[in-house]
Amino acid sequence: MDSCTVKYLFNKLNILVMSKTTVENARISSIKGSTVQVKGLSTFKMGEITYVGEERLIGEIIAIEHEIATIQVYEPLEGLRINDPIYPTGHSLSAELGPGLLSNIFDGIQRPLETIKKITNSAFIKRGIQTSALSRNTKWEFIPNGDLKKGEHIHSGDKLGVVQETKTIESLILVPPNLQGELVEIQDKGDYTVIDPIVTLKTKEGIKRQLTMMQEWPVRIARPFLRKIPVHEPLITGQRIIDMFFPITKGGTAAIPGGFGTGKTVIQHQLSKWSNADVVIYIGCGERGNEMTDVLREFPKLIDPYTKNPLMDRTLLIANVSNMPVAAREASIYMGITMAEYFRDQGFNVLLTADSTSRWAEALREISGQLEEMPVEEGYPAYLGARLANFYERAGHVVAIGSPYREGSINITAAISPPGGDFSEPVTSNTKRFVKTFWGLDPTLANRKHFPSINWFSSYSGYINAIEEWALETGLEDWGRYRQEMFTILQQDNELQQIVELIGAKALPADEQLIILVAEIIKEGFLQQSAFHPVDSFCPIDKQMRMMNLMLLFYNRARILIKNGCPISLINSLKSVKLLKRMKEDVPNDNMMQLNKIEDYIHSEIEDLGTKYGNRG
Repeated sequence: MDSCTVKYLFNKLNILVMSKTTVENARISSIKGSTVQVKGLSTFKMGEITYVGEERLIGEIIAIEHEIATIQVYEPLEGLRINDPIYPTGHSLSAELGPGLLSNIFDGIQRPLETIKKITNSAFIKRGIQTSALSRNTKWEFIPNGDLKKGEHIHSGDKLGVVQETKTIESLILVPPNLQGELVEIQDKGDYTVIDPIVTLKTKEGIKRQLTMMQEWPVRIARPFLRKIPVHEPLITGQRIIDMFFPITKGGTAAIPGGFGTGKTVIQHQLSKWSNADVVIYIGCGERGNEMTDVLREFPKLIDPYTKNPLMDRTLLIANVSNMPVAAREASIYMGITMAEYFRDQGFNVLLTADSTSRWAEALREISGQLEEMPVEEGYPAYLGARLANFYERAGHVVAIGSPYREGSINITAAISPPGGDFSEPVTSNTKRFVKTFWGLDPTLANRKHFPSINWFSSYSGYINAIEEWALETGLEDWGRYRQEMFTILQQDNELQQIVELIGAKALPADEQLIILVAEIIKEGFLQQSAFHPVDSFCPIDKQMRMMNLMLLFYNRARILIKNGCPISLINSLKSVKLLKRMKEDVPNDNMMQLNKIEDYIHSEIEDLGTKYGNRG
């Protein structure tokens, strides 16, 4: 038998042993939706993980009333019967944290899908399957912290050593939160599994504790940090309308609401692929299976534009697709944010993308209905806003506990699927209270095949001031001016379009026709971006700035020509117009010199027209 099968049988044996401690009268009394009610569990605690029925389906206690406990089961309930036994574990739903998380794919309760496939020899997850999130067989080279001395006092979060987890990420092995004491022993450099003792620590009570490279942490409790600090550095995404118009900082939050077909998932994929975060956690929460399949097939083939290593070296995926049990969908969000906090505590900048929180909220609504709680707007539970606030509050830029000094951050970008694209529905309206960036997707733009379909009038970013300070410090002092000038052109164009619908564009004065022309260049050549083009899918920040510079250069020089009497038809026919619209795809990201040639061409054409109309343009 291979190691996965041995581990599976070992886990099954553990469950059987654990069943001996089961209270004999703890039996299923009723079954409703994805929950079961059990009598005889009154001594157990809220949030405790239990195994339900003879197949040991995974469940969590979510309500206790008198001597009846309600268990939310994370697997299909077919085959369960009244009076089936319950097997408690004494533990709450927790994440295993340590080397081996990256480059992995988990389900909503952190079971690795690749391991499950090996155990079952099937493409489907069988009920009752049990396996560890982190491999107990894989050995990692542990390099101890040379600054630690035996007998010294170590605190929560202190660095014990490092492990090169992937080519991209060197993981820190830290003292778990809420634990400190005297260092008795630390292992030498060598290969260890995540459950091998690497440190012996004596607490103030005189108890010796052996620490391993793996920690466990309850997913519904935020991991501690020293303090939050103001966000200041942007998350560079390679998406022009985001980076230049509606940016987000490292440690910031953003919502992406939009109706069906407006491109929410593609934007989430783009953020996961191309952002300059150190670690990316992608949660497919209730996603359609075919869309999640695209992620699983595409991501392993991609190269990180920043490190030139495989993208999966800094990525982990949580796949909880729509045909999986709805209860696990609710847990997947907490599992993802807990793993994000683990990497944040090491000093990494983490991007967590959730697609989508609407389906997570639907899971809350279904579970609330099964508990017969009083519904509020559109059937959602009264605590929907509180749950959303708790989730988004776990984002931020923080100083981690422990030594040496570390700063880390968590970004949260969450898609929302409002029915009919109605942004006033409860999930969207509640989310807007807790996020500072709002990328509203427009079905009109999507129908015109303009992607990303972020509406530049209804969207906003609350991080503009912080990023303007960063831009001044990094030599991008023109960023704010370029952004404002482009916005002004787009706003003027929007006002003129109402007149164009009545009298036509040709009836407008030449200077107003120029505004419409340049707005068209901005929309097609800058705001529109193909996620599937080999060049345009990712646009580096220096290219974005240069593109804005060239478009505004053309506008300002053409405006002088118009004042000197040059017909708008001649400006419209310039080759520069096509070059500006096409440079996003025609100019390779690693050959910026071609943009200089476009600038020279603009000057040449404008000057040729300027000689015919009095003054040079």
